[in-house]
Amino acid sequence: MAQTVIIDPVSRIEGHAKISIHLDESGEVHEARFHVTEFRGFEQFCRGRPLWEMAGITSRICGICPVSHLLASAKAGDAVLAVTIPPAAAKLRRMMNLGQMIQSHALSFFHLSAPDLLLGMESDPAQRNVFGLAAVEPELARRGIRLRQFGQEVIEVLGGRKIHPAWAVPGGVRAPLTVAGREQIANWLPEVYATITLALERFEALLAQYREEAEIFGNFPTLFMGLVGPDGEWEHYAGRIRFVDSTGVVVADQLDPAHYRDFIGEAVEPWSYLKFPFYRPQGSPDGCYRVGPLARLNICRRIGTPAADAALRTFRSHGAGAVNSSFFYHYARLIEILAAIEQIEQLLADPDILSDHVRAEAGINQLIGVGVSEAPRGTLFHEYQVDRDGIISSVNLLIATGQNNLALNRTVAQIARHYIHGTAISEGILNRIEAGVRAFDPCLSCSTHAIGSMPLQIELFDAHGPLLDTAAR
Repeated sequence: MAQTVIIDPVSRIEGHAKISIHLDESGEVHEARFHVTEFRGFEQFCRGRPLWEMAGITSRICGICPVSHLLASAKAGDAVLAVTIPPAAAKLRRMMNLGQMIQSHALSFFHLSAPDLLLGMESDPAQRNVFGLAAVEPELARRGIRLRQFGQEVIEVLGGRKIHPAWAVPGGVRAPLTVAGREQIANWLPEVYATITLALERFEALLAQYREEAEIFGNFPTLFMGLVGPDGEWEHYAGRIRFVDSTGVVVADQLDPAHYRDFIGEAVEPWSYLKFPFYRPQGSPDGCYRVGPLARLNICRRIGTPAADAALRTFRSHGAGAVNSSFFYHYARLIEILAAIEQIEQLLADPDILSDHVRAEAGINQLIGVGVSEAPRGTLFHEYQVDRDGIISSVNLLIATGQNNLALNRTVAQIARHYIHGTAISEGILNRIEAGVRAFDPCLSCSTHAIGSMPLQIELFDAHGPLLDTAAR
């Protein structure tokens, strides 16, 4: 008889999804699917809009990472205008993207994943949340909130608002950084350096406790993809595409991101609204690749700032060539926060950063433009086709979470196979499956609704189809 397990509080993942797990004749897991059940439609309703509106519109795709869409859209606009934006504008865009990474990564680690890591995977679900964490670790929780606030303040100082800033535009940015704004950001640096140093120390101390999770949370060979600089350095705004394999060997390098269709295919499945991108030369599903902080640290030769490079060397001791376990996405996020703080400090000292020459003027010079930037969750592509009046005729958005979709499904299956042996789902099993998804920090809906509103459903089927058990949050 089917059973329903109701678990409260609700899940700590943004968006709506369900997981179905199918058993074979012997009662073992045969297949697991991660279903994304929302449809947003931005690629459709942006048709007919002027190019100049796209950055402001597409920043509304997400309330968690609006800057990512803002910058990718503005870069697609730069390509349509066929302009090189002023140096100050490029540096200011970089600074805003670094602020975006800090606030998003801090949210993921301190608010969504730290309750599992610091309170325990088997802890009381009524306490396993950010409020429970604040009760047990008040100072760490406060520091995490403040760290995210710093990232948001960088965005607000530059763009005028924390969420959906209509600041980056085709050709550059709308307004320069002021002296007062530079000082406002700089005053935060000692505090946020101390916080990220503490967070890294705490996470490294937890690794011995979570050896089992590190072994089974998405620990399998895939490709890794992201942007790198000319010498293979860590990149988050410009650069070219690199793929490496699970041993760290470079498979393809210095690929032009504007030609992403040549090396990325997009498969679809009838049971999910999320696309299933793959590395085209290897086909699907063999061309499964991962993006985001884990991928960026696996593909780069170095980060280029002293503290982050030291942390990168320690991080790489957890893999042979590449770090393959998705559990280490958490570690990679913390290292990227450190790198972002160091790079913001460098940018604040750059003589160009206060320049008021921040926008290039031009008309429509190309009919297709591709903008690519590294979002917190991975490489983000915006492709626009326009007519000679700059009216959008076609839009393609390749979202980071979608590019992790094949790996997400494999991760769910790997965890399920390890823990499920029979017809019942315990709270601990449910939470570990959910935590495996959470390691990727998926932005499932890429929308503006609140964290914590996701109903997660897991369904367990036997080999002949009947539903054996359901767990819902």
